[in-house]
Amino acid sequence: MTPSGPSSNPPPSRRIAEELRASIKAGRLTPSEKLPSERTLAERYGTARNTAREAIRLLAEEGLVTVRHGSGVFVREPQRLLRFGSDRYSRSNRETGLTPFRLEAKRQGKEARIEVVGIARECPPHDVAERLAVPVDEESVLHRENHYFADDEPVQIVSTYLRWDEAQDTALTQPKTGKNGIYGRLEELGHIMTRVRDEITARMPTPAEAAVLDLPSGVPVIEVLHTSLDQEGEPFEVSRYVHRADRTGLLYELPVE
Repeated sequence: MTPSGPSSNPPPSRRIAEELRASIKAGRLTPSEKLPSERTLAERYGTARNTAREAIRLLAEEGLVTVRHGSGVFVREPQRLLRFGSDRYSRSNRETGLTPFRLEAKRQGKEARIEVVGIARECPPHDVAERLAVPVDEESVLHRENHYFADDEPVQIVSTYLRWDEAQDTALTQPKTGKNGIYGRLEELGHIMTRVRDEITARMPTPAEAAVLDLPSGVPVIEVLHTSLDQEGEPFEVSRYVHRADRTGLLYELPVE
């Protein structure tokens, strides 16, 4: 029986995209290399220019190429900033005096920059209220939102939530929290981090997230909902990390018990 359906006879735009995709993955088209123009692709494959344009759009949606208006289309650099999940909050790392992000960036030869874009008392999202055991319909949390950059590239949005009754009247309400960041101040409040729980999902970004992270069309985000637990097993901080999936990798090395 002869196969039928879209996969047996793909439209010309998909065939062009498949060949270019194969060239990128095989290294025949290298990172930062400029692709042939729409006119050249159309002539090469015997199609209309809008067919070549559609092929480029498909590759851009996959995050394989970047369209620079006025300059052309380029193969994207596969750069990643690793988040070291299993040890990023270890005491030995905290003793460096650097926040986890700054330490991760330094280890990988990148320049870290953090912008504090908001500090406010708020009603928490439902998932945060559940984990911190605070009312969802009251302004029961302090919400700190930071934007993180590596070598001036936006890589993550971090929304941190703390119980308001603990955070009020402390340095946690200020942009600069002092040595060891918020975890140093939380230790002073009696919360020594002994365990963490990270819930990881992948999804498409909201329009606001796409704008902040300067995301090309079709690039997803990795969301990490992080909960810190203290020596009593009590959750005391929840942070939502929204990472560019094309700029971030997650690394976990855990003991098998």
